[in-house]
Amino acid sequence: MNTIRDAGAALRSNKTTSVALTRQCLDRINRLQPSLNAFITVVSEAALAQAARLDAELAAGADRGPLHGIPIALKDVFETKGIRTTCGSRLFYDHVPRRDAAVAERLEAAGCVLLGKTGMHELAYGVTSTNPHFGAIRNPWNHGHVPGGSSGGSGAAVAASMAFMAMGTDTGGSIRIPAAFCGTVGLKPTYGRVSRYGVLPLDFSLDHMGPLTRSVHDAAFVLQALAGEDPRDHTSSHQPAGRYSPPAGAKLNGMRIGIPENFYFDRVEPGIVSAVRQTASEAERLGAKLVSVQVPDIAGLNAIGRIILFAEATAAMEPFLHRRDEIGPDVLSLLDQGRYILAADYVQAQRLRRVFQIEYNKVFDSADVLLTPTTPNLAPRIGETTVLLDGLPEDARLASTRFVRGINILGLPALTLPCGIVNGLPASAQFIGKAFDEATLLRIGAAVEDATDCADLNPPGL
Repeated sequence: MNTIRDAGAALRSNKTTSVALTRQCLDRINRLQPSLNAFITVVSEAALAQAARLDAELAAGADRGPLHGIPIALKDVFETKGIRTTCGSRLFYDHVPRRDAAVAERLEAAGCVLLGKTGMHELAYGVTSTNPHFGAIRNPWNHGHVPGGSSGGSGAAVAASMAFMAMGTDTGGSIRIPAAFCGTVGLKPTYGRVSRYGVLPLDFSLDHMGPLTRSVHDAAFVLQALAGEDPRDHTSSHQPAGRYSPPAGAKLNGMRIGIPENFYFDRVEPGIVSAVRQTASEAERLGAKLVSVQVPDIAGLNAIGRIILFAEATAAMEPFLHRRDEIGPDVLSLLDQGRYILAADYVQAQRLRRVFQIEYNKVFDSADVLLTPTTPNLAPRIGETTVLLDGLPEDARLASTRFVRGINILGLPALTLPCGIVNGLPASAQFIGKAFDEATLLRIGAAVEDATDCADLNPPGL
């Protein structure tokens, strides 16, 4: 019983309780934390007390919805009142907030049980989650490999069934990369769809909040609880929230899935290409029409995205940069590079960003969603700085972000889901949708998932 949907059904048929589910997760955390290092903080007593309260509510006929009684975790960048929130950094080692992030508020209101805070790449600025202050987080599929980042603890925790869901943040792929490397579902909603209030920021215009789950249906449950305007977040959208839960066993008749002819299948691990093509074939079998599309200059889009990230991340961290000895060398190097971005280059990057948004949106004239690999590479080994693709070495960070970074710049929603195992590690497919059309992404992803066994992949030996 790894999914929220299955756990919820068991709760409502009196086959289990929230306390039992919470104990199950806490037992796995106690057993697997020494090897995976997925959590920074665990709040066992508070979790069990909350679970008991939710069991009493359900017994009295008060049902808060699909997330009622479900044990979850939050990336340690979401502020939690009275619970340490470190952002994976010595800078915030003793930070105990007096408020909850909007995401924490809404998940509590939906009936979730908070197990604790998951580990991450320092300051959410990296893709390995090899953290110099809290230790390396390890991939449940192979402990010698990274889980991805920056939401690496969330990916590892969900893949190892230490939590039914874990929240992540995504600035340049930080939900989708760990979902891909750990074999889970990851949803990056449209920019502004989920409130950023109470989240320690990395980048003012690129940060997105979203869940990592074991199924697409579960991701829909979470988005339903989180979506909506928040006046405390000036970037929060006025666009009304939709209905996100897809029907079971849905067909895809009439849906157009765009397969890019350029960029997204260049220099990719062959096993990943094969797995993603198989996903496309499965969608076609379910009634979707596959259409070839040309996408704009994504390499150029990624380049301006790096300029924006360098400048805005350094600006966000400026108050702390005098404490250089408390920042890990890899993150400090990136923050230092941000100091060298010229104002003219930043303004030009933002201007080009709007041009790319217009050009990329034209692609959706002929497709409802796009289908790509999530990453061109499998999870690298811990400490590995380059990966081989088409026989040529490529920087592991740039490779891992190559297919995901641009979607943050565009602000579009994206859903990633496992689509196979290659050399003992998960391969992952990414669906990219129109702004605020998460419902279509989730419908397509759920249909493919229901027709395959991709939601049943489990790391060996756990």
